[in-house]
Amino acid sequence: IRDAARTVASREPALLLLNGDAVSKEGLRLAHRIAAKTGAHLAAPTFNTKLARGRGRYPLERIPYIVDLALAKYAGIKHLILVGAGEPVTFFAYPRKPSFSTPSDAKVHMLARPEDDLVDALARLADELNCPDVVLPEGPRPALAQGRMTVEGAAATLSALMPTHAIVVDEGITLRDPFFNATANGPPHDWLGNIGGAIGGGLPLATGAAIAEPTRRVITLTGDGSAMYAVQALWTQAREQLDVTTIILSNRKYAVLYRELEGVGAQPGPTVKDLFGLDRPNLDWVAMSKSMGVEAARADTLERLADLLRKSFSTPGPFLIELPLE
Repeated sequence: IRDAARTVASREPALLLLNGDAVSKEGLRLAHRIAAKTGAHLAAPTFNTKLARGRGRYPLERIPYIVDLALAKYAGIKHLILVGAGEPVTFFAYPRKPSFSTPSDAKVHMLARPEDDLVDALARLADELNCPDVVLPEGPRPALAQGRMTVEGAAATLSALMPTHAIVVDEGITLRDPFFNATANGPPHDWLGNIGGAIGGGLPLATGAAIAEPTRRVITLTGDGSAMYAVQALWTQAREQLDVTTIILSNRKYAVLYRELEGVGAQPGPTVKDLFGLDRPNLDWVAMSKSMGVEAARADTLERLADLLRKSFSTPGPFLIELPLE
């Protein structure tokens, strides 16, 4: 505690990397007290199991997935203070690029390990620094978007309509950031994710969350490729009549594989494009969903998406919406 207090009190650029209970509602309140007093930066790892988000919760950014963006964002950081997190590493090893997402010369301090009482550690640090309470920063809730379907418009529309205390399951992969950004000023909600490298966990995770919290609406954001790994979860949702709204971000390809191919400096050829594609034949998500007992529809415009979200959120049971996106 005293080492961390001396470090952040020195006013040398510092980053508090938070995870676990440190990103709960109370943990974030304490972290923002520390940041306001000392000027320290706050962030969560790229992948986290659960974040408390929305109005009434203090905001928190995530370390960018792409190492170049992360290094640019945190250039100049001299101290990395870990609170329930490990040092931020890149997802893969990329040629001629570092494996850590923060400057190599930053000194690492361990305030608390994942198994420790993270909220208590932050409270002790805040008390050691005599940090006052800070006003909760809140911006306006996004308004409904209109017109042709875009990921940014879909994200704003979801944030405008999502119910209070929803559970958002994030497996949006390459399209997750617009939804994460837009929902920062949405109603209070919990944001669930996957800290591993596998894809396909979104639909099962949403199913489990709906069983565990039957009074809350679960909203799943998942790519079409990811959803195909465990599509049978829809059948379970229908059998158990779970309140899950599944949003399929349908770009008809494994876009994340293209990103990783670019990351290692390779160029996709005809074989790669065939392998990474989700066509030949195209997936019919509405037909698949209905065949497993889940009502479904396709939203080609943002107005249609708003209508379908309203219907889903006001009707018990599961519902699937396919969004055609590029």
